[in-house]
Amino acid sequence: VRERTSGTCWAGKFLKIRKNACSRMGLDRVSVEREVEILQAVQHPNIVALKDVFESRSEVVLIIELVSGGELFDFIAAKENLLEIEAIEFLKQILEGLKFIHSRNIAHFDLKPENIMLSDNMSPHPNIKLIDFGLAHHFSPGEEYRSTSGTPQYIAPEVINSEPLSPAADMWSIGVITYILLSGLSPFQGDTDEETLKNILALSYEFNRQYFDSTSAMAKDFVTKLLVKNPR
Repeated sequence: VRERTSGTCWAGKFLKIRKNACSRMGLDRVSVEREVEILQAVQHPNIVALKDVFESRSEVVLIIELVSGGELFDFIAAKENLLEIEAIEFLKQILEGLKFIHSRNIAHFDLKPENIMLSDNMSPHPNIKLIDFGLAHHFSPGEEYRSTSGTPQYIAPEVINSEPLSPAADMWSIGVITYILLSGLSPFQGDTDEETLKNILALSYEFNRQYFDSTSAMAKDFVTKLLVKNPR
């Protein structure tokens, strides 16, 4: 979508709304409205910007910042693994965006390389944008919130166990993402989702020398301190 007055190009995110509560197709309108409210509250250089919202009975269209550099996931896959200094540059930006949303009592709850975009994959120092706030939650004071939603490889033990959640669950995901940035491997990936979840609950991962031989002790310690149960 090109804005007539400025010539700026924006992207359209089309969200199909369920016809009724029994329908399996589409999203619940309340959850879409929640995502919109959260995006409106988190304007930051490292978070995709929401320009406008249009809606009808059957769908909601979010007009969002066009981020053309592709997913961090694809960037990692193309390079297999990054230099530690490159991983640090990406993490700084990811954490800046996360620090901002946490300061607003919002947790993302679906952090993964597919939800982290690059402004320009040709730049040696691309800008990072966090996207997809569909599972995000804005905490009220004293609220006890539970959810079992998320992507198996990246969810924290407290999500699997249906325990009360906090923004700390995002930091577990940061630990997983850091491991992937440094090695190109996923720490808990099993042959099935069930096996992956068991690996998470057992904290079953290791720093294989083949992939972490050149990784600093400080970087590995950073990962270890994030991949902990009961972060409270």
